Amino acid sequence: MNLTIENIMLVGSLLLFVSIIVGKTSYKFGVPTLLLFLAIGMLAGSEGLGGIQFNDPKIAQFIGIVSLNFILFSGGLDTNWNTVKPILREGLALSTLGVLLTALSLGTFVWLITDFTIYESMLLGSIVSSTDAAAVFSILRSKNLALRTNLRPTLELESGSNDPMAYVLTLAFLTLVINQDQDLASIIPLFLQQMIFGGVAGFLFGKLSKLIINRIRLDFEGLYPVLVIALMFITFSATDFVGGNGFLAIYICSVYLGNQDLIHKKTILKMYDGLAWLMQIILFLTLGLLVFPTHVFPVFGVGLIISLFLILVARPLSVLLSLSFFKMKFRRRLYISWVGLRGAVPIVFATYPLLAGIDKADMMFNIVFFISVTSVLIQGTTLSVVAKWLNVALPKEEKKLNPTDMLFMDSPKTVMKDIRIGPDCFALDKKIVELGFPKHAIIAMIRRNDAYITPNGSTVIEDGDTLMVFADKQEVIDEVYETLQINHVTERM
Repeated sequence: MNLTIENIMLVGSLLLFVSIIVGKTSYKFGVPTLLLFLAIGMLAGSEGLGGIQFNDPKIAQFIGIVSLNFILFSGGLDTNWNTVKPILREGLALSTLGVLLTALSLGTFVWLITDFTIYESMLLGSIVSSTDAAAVFSILRSKNLALRTNLRPTLELESGSNDPMAYVLTLAFLTLVINQDQDLASIIPLFLQQMIFGGVAGFLFGKLSKLIINRIRLDFEGLYPVLVIALMFITFSATDFVGGNGFLAIYICSVYLGNQDLIHKKTILKMYDGLAWLMQIILFLTLGLLVFPTHVFPVFGVGLIISLFLILVARPLSVLLSLSFFKMKFRRRLYISWVGLRGAVPIVFATYPLLAGIDKADMMFNIVFFISVTSVLIQGTTLSVVAKWLNVALPKEEKKLNPTDMLFMDSPKTVMKDIRIGPDCFALDKKIVELGFPKHAIIAMIRRNDAYITPNGSTVIEDGDTLMVFADKQEVIDEVYETLQINHVTERM
């Protein structure tokens, strides 16, 4: 069946519906949801039951880039700086040096066992060098794993921040494969430009985005998430336009925004959580449609050997060397090396050689696809077992809520106070979003000149206002006093 304008909506919605329903029950059998999305796409493809004809790497790459924007941005919004700060150096070491070591070690192995040239081998190693943010985020959260110390933020920081490094290495070695007259030294300027421009642009766009979100006055709350989507794509495309790494830029931008007080932040986070799942499903379905199973089977042997080397040698070696500068228990390092999931990102990166038209692009794509499937199947299904075996797992009842969970949690508000704003109050003439208001307290109503106002983040506090504050305990009310810097407090009777 060929996809047309008339049937694409029907086919797409049916595939989406089936994916959600099947994914709902997948973990009862220990199968990662993302792998089922991929399998459904393959079953619906030209060599499957659906018979859908789809063989356009360019469209698949476009869908992949758009999806990765949402997935990385959502992951960045969920990243709490206070949680990440203690393990920032470890995470950056894994996402830079770790990715480089994985690419080089795996590339060397591929060069030794195949007829690939050294640059083609390094290109293949670069494509699969990063852990997949979609796979790590979804599997860790779906399994509801409670891990000791700072293991979870380390894993999520690495998976969210290492795609830019893999992307740069992929572009660099692809350039060397295409231009045989160039040497390794010629790709250093590209690497520096991508990383420096991407990092600076991400921070600047983060600050600019916060200013725009909190200053603009939109009539409808539902427009704020749309505004953030526009800012996300502007960040990516503008950074890419000037030669920077767009993936790095949107991740840094989203981490910055996720740790700021934004108007309608809860609405924005909820929307991105849903969109990230939608994009993961669409991405895996699309890549499943793009794959021809009969082309994958011939690379089964070499693909399995390369995949096992990546899982058992290249990944552990890169983790152990990257973390050798830090004090960390050996079993923690082993677990980090095991959570080296490869998912859709390597498959998306594998479309670049296809579009460049290099000789071994098809074989490379099929090997990468096989590596991603085996990685999710072997590592993704055993995360809980290995965590218990290495004694890095905690009982579920001891799991600490992350800041995003706490923001979404509707805890009962049992304490209620009226707080009057005076002329010397710090909060005077400030928007609520600018106050740094405690997360477990809400301003339910503002009494102003015998009228009642339902506030939001853009509401400006005026002299004589009485804030009706609800909180879940007295200590939070005391924190509200400190935030507002108020001396005169009137209890609501």
